[in-house]
Amino acid sequence: MSVLIAITGRDNTKLMAQLQACLPTLRIEQWPECQNLNDVDFVLAWKAPQTMWAQLPNLKVVSSFGAGVDSIDLTQLPEHINVVRIVDEQLAEDMAEYVLTHVLAQKLRLKDYFIKQSQQSWKPKRAYNYKHVGILGYGELGKACAKKLIKNGFDVSAWAQSHKEDADVNIHSTQHGLDEMLKNTDYLVCLLPLTKMTSGIINHELIAKLPAHAVVINVARGQHVVEQDLLSALDNEMLRAATLDVFDQEPLNDEHPFWQHPKITLTPHCAALSDLNSVTEQIADNIELFIKGAKLNNQVNRKKGY
Repeated sequence: MSVLIAITGRDNTKLMAQLQACLPTLRIEQWPECQNLNDVDFVLAWKAPQTMWAQLPNLKVVSSFGAGVDSIDLTQLPEHINVVRIVDEQLAEDMAEYVLTHVLAQKLRLKDYFIKQSQQSWKPKRAYNYKHVGILGYGELGKACAKKLIKNGFDVSAWAQSHKEDADVNIHSTQHGLDEMLKNTDYLVCLLPLTKMTSGIINHELIAKLPAHAVVINVARGQHVVEQDLLSALDNEMLRAATLDVFDQEPLNDEHPFWQHPKITLTPHCAALSDLNSVTEQIADNIELFIKGAKLNNQVNRKKGY
């Protein structure tokens, strides 16, 4: 048996060393430097080459190097292959702090004041009274954000793709429920998994259902937002502002209109960065469970895509 790391766009030296230290008897390899592809049972993947999967005839488990699995083309994996993901408690706390911070920043007009500072303009205004946050997606990250927001005086609703209950949060799970939530939402936070159904969900049609004073905060995936629809809404006063941490292409190219837009606050996909030590421990635990023939942690529903 060997474990293959197929993560593009980063230096995996430290990750490989830590995994090897946790699993000293196993062979840890990195694509494409692999001694024997037939020996690979377990792949740790993020944006792995599409041509790789067909070359792994004995693959049993694919672990996403992240909380989502949208970087893995699940259609290329036979049904018997287990897919798992990372669940990091600290990541949830970091995400909740980021969301609270940027909801408060929008409520307190901080973007306006940063612009006024550059102009040496002294024009104080009261903070907005808006305090209803609508969350798209109510998994572990959504729950953590809701808890943090409620503790800080915000009213929270959420929309989930399946029925859920929470005593402190008004949760919707139908299109009608989503429409009802949107019309009363002051700050819309996207925490959805990226699937065929949710790709492009923040588009002209959805934005038109929000109040014109609403703010969109996207911390999920860039592909959730139809960029031109968002820009049009901001330019035509259908939305007050947007905070974006994720983008269709990362990093943004120098000419992208998001950079200089006065109503957009952007950050470089930093809302919640996984701790390498925690991630390595989770991956090593699942590899050991696989070797023992035990149930794996954080398994993904292949049909739902999360």
